[in-house]
Amino acid sequence: MYLFFTDESLMGPETVRIEGEDYNHIRNVLRMKEGDQIRVSNGKDRCVRTTITSFSEGAVCCAILSEEPDGTELPARIHLFQCLPKADKMETVIQKNVELGVAEIIPVASHRCVVKLDAKKAAAKTERWNSIAESAAKQCKRLRIPQVAPVMRFEEALRYAAGFERKAIPYENAEGMTATRRFAESIRPGEDVAVFIGPEGGFEEAEVEAAKAAGFLPLSLGRRILRTETAGMAFAAMLVYELESREEE
Repeated sequence: MYLFFTDESLMGPETVRIEGEDYNHIRNVLRMKEGDQIRVSNGKDRCVRTTITSFSEGAVCCAILSEEPDGTELPARIHLFQCLPKADKMETVIQKNVELGVAEIIPVASHRCVVKLDAKKAAAKTERWNSIAESAAKQCKRLRIPQVAPVMRFEEALRYAAGFERKAIPYENAEGMTATRRFAESIRPGEDVAVFIGPEGGFEEAEVEAAKAAGFLPLSLGRRILRTETAGMAFAAMLVYELESREEE
């Protein structure tokens, strides 16, 4: 069944309206008709099964049939702090990590980042990145849309993560996977997990020390050096395996 997102202001106790691009997609691309059923989410905390009742004034009008349980989210929230990579790699990072279940993506401008964005370019990029996150959420049928935050400086990002229960910074000079396994096993349901991923040139030593002072654990992702666009996905996949396999026990 198709899943669409709409603003929470358009979701009532008994009816839902879908406007904008999805209206055109439902009516003119999918050629759906009255009586067809779709799922609609506000991208945050509510998803419903509905039946289309009419098309009017640029909106799809639906009647709510039932509330849908949110079974696609991880028991803990992973916040990916991704230092800005070159070219369009950030789009791949966002798409794949949304598919893996990451709750939020925070672009970070660290000292060795090659990419430099002024305020205007950063705002435009953030808008596009959030659109990619929404598309990825639709594709993998997540009921919540992970948000891509505005670009932060490294120091700002450390402060942003100050209240999180678990903090990790994958680092090429960290040794062994035992600490990585223990970190994954320590995560509890409902906790916020911060993961810092460096840019192509890696973190400066001073940045790693600042992260450690802020409570981040330097962890290994294995014996091979991973590209920046791969590292976050690799670590997220490790955490997903641990968190979801634990739920099945």
